[in-house]
Amino acid sequence: MKALVNTSKGLVVKTVPDPIPTASKALVAVRAFSVNRGELALLAARTEDWRPGQDIAGVVVEPAADGTGPAAGSRVVGLEEDSGWAELAAVPTSRLAELPDEVDIEQAAALPLAGRTALNTIRLGGNLLGRKVLVTGATGGVGEFQVQLAVLAGARVTAVARPEAESRLTRLGAASVVPTVADADGPYHLIAESTGGQSLRDAIARTAPGATVVVLGTTSGEKTPLDVYDFIGHESARLVNYMSYADTSPISTDLRLLLELVAAKKLETNLGFRADWTQVDAAIDGLRHRKFRGKAVLTIQ
Repeated sequence: MKALVNTSKGLVVKTVPDPIPTASKALVAVRAFSVNRGELALLAARTEDWRPGQDIAGVVVEPAADGTGPAAGSRVVGLEEDSGWAELAAVPTSRLAELPDEVDIEQAAALPLAGRTALNTIRLGGNLLGRKVLVTGATGGVGEFQVQLAVLAGARVTAVARPEAESRLTRLGAASVVPTVADADGPYHLIAESTGGQSLRDAIARTAPGATVVVLGTTSGEKTPLDVYDFIGHESARLVNYMSYADTSPISTDLRLLLELVAAKKLETNLGFRADWTQVDAAIDGLRHRKFRGKAVLTIQ
């Protein structure tokens, strides 16, 4: 089969052996995959014939030998640890979910990592009915899902984004859109913070006592100086780190919930970049330089 392989000269298409699934894995013909911002750092670090790829969607060509998971011919979405940017992938059935008829392959490919990150960071806020939630980086792949999921949970959401994104974010349910955290009116019960630096410090200053700030990124590249006095007036507020690889919630269960929401038109995927997988370098460049909003999805013909 053909697969994208990362080398010291960048990503190249190579012919590699077909994967041989173990008893608990299904063999999937990959029809689409998405690129996540976190994968950019991995590509920079792993340059010796590493095979990337986490978010995939396609069709089962060989079901798991142990009888678990979808049958042959089923359309599925999966969250791999790596090696998903290829014509075939062997995926544990615990990491797969079957697509409802209402969800197409490209929509599904945009969901796994970003959707699951959004789902489980919003869950960290507990009961959000009637509560105020702040989402930074709200036009990113994760951020748009966080806005929508917090609204579905009954929260009043403030999104941090550029002014040109206001109409889209309000359509997705945000009660208000502000350009920076410093412009936001608190206090907030939950803050999903992915920017770091001054944004994180300003976020803490807008927490209610006992609130939760979920730290899931640092797109600014800046460190955040903090001390105990920053929490005066925000007593018992907690900082919670979220790392997707350490998330222990059942992957297939999370994927099924996200797919149900998309099928019911309660959750919208924003495909900011769509192209054939030969255009993967353009997708990566667009993500790195923020040339589009939402997710980058590539198809395999």
